[in-house]
Amino acid sequence: MNVVKSERKLTRKQQSLVEHLVANGGTIKDAAHAVGYAEGESGRVSASKALALPHVQAYMVEKIREQLGVRATLALSTVTKLASTAKSEYVQLEASKDLLDRAGFKAPDKHMHLHAGDIRVDIDLG
Repeated sequence: MNVVKSERKLTRKQQSLVEHLVANGGTIKDAAHAVGYAEGESGRVSASKALALPHVQAYMVEKIREQLGVRATLALSTVTKLASTAKSEYVQLEASKDLLDRAGFKAPDKHMHLHAGDIRVDIDLG
């Protein structure tokens, strides 16, 4: 998915709102309060409207991708460590399968094939 850069500029408050949400998670109401939107419901509504704007959404996607990129190395390290040192053989197996899958070596899916057809039984009682 390509993020199209918008001509509209983020306000400092919009930028802070997005950065707070990406870094800390939580509710829009809490993030709005933390970055200086009005108290209570009106602050949450204003922040929600800001987050619905296309240029604010594009900035949020950009920030999320940055965070995922940074955290992906930690995740890879954790899965690699589990594959070799986990006490449970099941955990080692699952971590190893995950690594192979992500490297493009996924095992083929098993499918049950059902062949439908006419069945005819002739009983000769004669």
